Amino acid sequence: MKINWGTAIVIAFVGFISFIMYFVINMSTNDKYNHDLVTDDYYQQELKYQEDIDKVENAKKLSENISWKKTEEGIVLNFPQDLSIKDIKGKVFLYRPSNKQLDFEIPISLSNHNLLIPDNRLLDGRWNITIDWSYKTDEFMYKNEFNY
Repeated sequence: MKINWGTAIVIAFVGFISFIMYFVINMSTNDKYNHDLVTDDYYQQELKYQEDIDKVENAKKLSENISWKKTEEGIVLNFPQDLSIKDIKGKVFLYRPSNKQLDFEIPISLSNHNLLIPDNRLLDGRWNITIDWSYKTDEFMYKNEFNY
């Protein structure tokens, strides 16, 4: 059977389109490929983004901002020493970019100016930390990323 060049071009196009459609269907139906947004409530968080910018700017105005260090027990967060610990409220959110199931949140409850994030909650790899906290009526936010 002899195929002319016009028929060969049509066969090539059909083969190429079939190849592309196979990958599109495979990528959209296979659970191995996760296409989630970074967070579930992405659009609501986008609307309050200016508030977060203001909180970060407030934190920069403090005489001493939050610092952290890695210890054998985990991560120790150090809050400013000049603030009264009974007036510090908020939450610490740890976000793992590679796995949404590892994300967790800890409420801030201080007995001294330090807060320990236990080692058993942290796996090796990259983490993003967001500390959304308030002191009396002022609101602050600390953001950082680290490798554990």
